[in-house]
Amino acid sequence: MGLRVNEIFHSIQGESSHAGWPCVFIRLTGCNLRCRYCDTRYAYEEGEVMAIPDILQEVAAFGCPLVEVTGGEPLLQQESPALIEQLLDRGYDVLLETNGSRNIAGIDRRCIKIVDVKCPSSGEAASNDLDNMTRLESHDEIKCVLADREDYLFARAIYQRIFQGSQRRNVVHFSPVFGQLEARDLAQWILEDRLGVRLNLQLHKFIWNPDQRGV
Repeated sequence: MGLRVNEIFHSIQGESSHAGWPCVFIRLTGCNLRCRYCDTRYAYEEGEVMAIPDILQEVAAFGCPLVEVTGGEPLLQQESPALIEQLLDRGYDVLLETNGSRNIAGIDRRCIKIVDVKCPSSGEAASNDLDNMTRLESHDEIKCVLADREDYLFARAIYQRIFQGSQRRNVVHFSPVFGQLEARDLAQWILEDRLGVRLNLQLHKFIWNPDQRGV
C-alpha cells in the first residue's frame, strides 16, 4: 500500500488565504476531471508509489510548518485521509486542495480544505458536488476559477445562493485563469456587484515562469 506521488517540493504558496507563505506541496497523481485550463496535466499519470512514512520523512527535511496536499485530485487515493491525519498529528498546518467533485466529509476536521467549484469554461461544471458546501468547517475555503464573464455569472449565482446573507464565514476566492481573464476586469465585476469574495491571483505564476513545474 501507499500513495502515488507526482512530486514533493518546497515553494511559496500561490493561492488561498495562505498565499505568500512558504509551503511544502505533496502533489498526488491522478485526476477524475479534465478541466480545459488545467496547468498540471503532468499529474494525470506521472508518479511513483511512496509509503506514508517515506512521505513524512521527505516533508520533514524542509523544516516548513505549512503543508498542502494537492493533485490531480488527492481524494481519489484511499490513503490520502490517513496522510493528512498523520501530518496534522505531527503539528503541521495542513491544506487540502480538492476539485470539488469528491465528498470531503471523511477528512480530518483540523485540515483546511480548499474546495473548487468548477465553472462552465472548465467543461466540468456538471461534476460539482455542491453538497460539499454543507460539509465545510468554518476555516475551509472555496475557490472558483474564472475564464470569462459567463464563469463569473455562474460563480456569482452560487455565491449569492449559498453564502450571501447567511451566517457562513468561509472565504470564497474568485481566481482568473492566467492569461485568459484580466484581473482588472474581474476586480471591476466584484466591486460593481458588491460581492464579499476575495480576488485571488496565482502568485507563483508572477514569481516564476507560468509553465514551470515544482514551484
